[in-house]
Amino acid sequence: MKKISIDELKPGMYVQGIVKQQGNLKIKSQGKVTHADVVRRLKQKGILELLIDPSRAFEPQPTSEEPITASFPKASANQSANVQFDDEITKAKKLHHKGKALQKRLLDTVARGLPIDISIPREFTEQLVGSIDRNPNALMCMTKMREKDSYLFEHSLNVAILLANFAKHMGMSDKDIRELAFAGFLHDIGKIQIPDEILHKPGRLTEQEMSVMKLHVERGISVLEDMKIPAHIIRTMAEHHERLDGLGYPKGLRGEQISFAGRMIAIVDTYDAITADRCYKPGMPSQTALKILLKDAPAKYDKHLVEQFVKCVGIFPVGGLVELNSGSVAVVVKQQDKAPLKPVVKAFYSIKGNHFLAPKEIDLSQSQYKIEKSVLASQFGLDFNRFFDEQIAV
Repeated sequence: MKKISIDELKPGMYVQGIVKQQGNLKIKSQGKVTHADVVRRLKQKGILELLIDPSRAFEPQPTSEEPITASFPKASANQSANVQFDDEITKAKKLHHKGKALQKRLLDTVARGLPIDISIPREFTEQLVGSIDRNPNALMCMTKMREKDSYLFEHSLNVAILLANFAKHMGMSDKDIRELAFAGFLHDIGKIQIPDEILHKPGRLTEQEMSVMKLHVERGISVLEDMKIPAHIIRTMAEHHERLDGLGYPKGLRGEQISFAGRMIAIVDTYDAITADRCYKPGMPSQTALKILLKDAPAKYDKHLVEQFVKCVGIFPVGGLVELNSGSVAVVVKQQDKAPLKPVVKAFYSIKGNHFLAPKEIDLSQSQYKIEKSVLASQFGLDFNRFFDEQIAV
């Protein structure tokens, strides 16, 4: 046996045990280091020193492309904001509308069997990441602006936004952030080849219908391969329905067979799907989606990544609505890292008076007001999207 530091750990080594670590997370003490993702995950979980068995060293399988990986967490997304929310929100709104239009055009092109110029979605996702660099709260707010019957366009766009923000929170490189956003933007492109009566069915799918629905991943892989998308980005897209317990699809991958990026997109895809409004049902509150993810970790989802995602989006996510003890409804516009229960909000509606108010920004960490609970616009019969367009995103 040989004791080494985490910085000396490389693919091809066999870990016999953990010698030293930070934090209280329980880490599996033995196993093969099959690729660089394993090393980076161990670093993120606080592993400092390990015991390896040189006699069990092996030759790791080579990969044609460098996979998307994570480095040590750096500053959170909110700490990197350098443009005020009010200055970025108008740009973010235009970018969000542009993203939905581009999604529609891409899906129409695939449905007609025509070639796709990948430089267009690539350039768009770079613009998306640029907005997140300037102020992540603006585009995160736009992910809450749902329109009926637009799920297919909005979902992939929102997954791209959430993934980019999540990757930034995790301290990933600019290149990896852009590639994760790109993978998220294209991850459901195969759905356009699923019959509408199954894709838009208002209710639970039959077993046979679900088998057809699951084909969207393989068809998406085929589309991306025709587009000459790099293999590691296709792999990320292909793993968004894989689960750690092996009960996902299309390949039923298990545990370490799923890449780091694949684990991230699975979490984000599930979160947005749960919170999205559909033609046949309203979305669930963000807190409900986060509870479901935490409940299903570590069986289905990477527990460490789920915990980081909760920190990333916050207990009261940007764009979500809350009821204040003042009797008003407010929209969350900024997280507070040191005060997660006291975000910055904009109050805009009086519950007692049943009327809109002039939007007023309130830093709850510096105010006597506090959040009573999360609410939905439908509870008060509010057309929040219209009000947002006319009074907030101006």
